Amino acid sequence: MTGLLELWWVWMAAALALAVIEVLVPGFIFLGFAIGALIMVAVVLASPGFSAPALLAIFAGLSLLAWIGLRMAFKKQSTAARIVHDDINDT
Repeated sequence: MTGLLELWWVWMAAALALAVIEVLVPGFIFLGFAIGALIMVAVVLASPGFSAPALLAIFAGLSLLAWIGLRMAFKKQSTAARIVHDDINDT
């Protein structure tokens, strides 16, 4: 298992699988994990030699940052009805 986490294509496959799950389950739940796994491809390629716990900790941190970034980018929009204070028929 430890050797698999050091392969870049494993992280790419995980990112793809998580992105597909996100399409099936709405709500930006798995998209942060998919982005974290996609960034892990670059981390594994740039600096090989991390241990499995370190890779999982980096993945968790990157996923959390991606999820927070998505929440900030796609803030919940108000679905409430618009309140009209002035009637267009008033002169």
